[in-house]
Amino acid sequence: MPLAAAIRTIPDYPKKGILFRDITTLLGDARAFRRAVDELVQPWSGSKMDKVAGMEARGFILGGAVAHQLSAGFIPIRKKGKLPYKTVAISYELEYGFDEMEMHEDAVAAGERVILVDDLIATGGTAAGAIGLLRKMGAEVVAACFVIDLPDLGGAKKIEALGVPTRSLVSFEGH
Repeated sequence: MPLAAAIRTIPDYPKKGILFRDITTLLGDARAFRRAVDELVQPWSGSKMDKVAGMEARGFILGGAVAHQLSAGFIPIRKKGKLPYKTVAISYELEYGFDEMEMHEDAVAAGERVILVDDLIATGGTAAGAIGLLRKMGAEVVAACFVIDLPDLGGAKKIEALGVPTRSLVSFEGH
């Protein structure tokens, strides 16, 4: 079964005109989940990767599995105020406004090789913010990986313009 078939589409969520791509159905299907993780990892299997960073919240699930496969550490990147230890933060641009994300200040050391993982890339604002945060701490962001790309919104191109190659497993038209 193609991975796209394991992803549920919910029309008009969270607002009218949006087709929400729900990966919980993919996560609930053991074979599809395993295949998605294997395909995300494939280009880097056998290479030395220090950390995998996952963005809240579905990026935690996928990123943890990818980190396990690569024998790498995991970095949770969260919305401001959710982490218990000393943090570093960055403000990033959303489609309409700004938000902040943070990670623990000791989550990554300068020069460590990191892969960024999330479920979906749309406009790229959150991923660009996460890359900025990781680079602020001296990490080398090797790649950004997503299960889903919405190419009409230009996020993957935005990330590649930052010098970070992207990998997506499935593309859907629209937003």
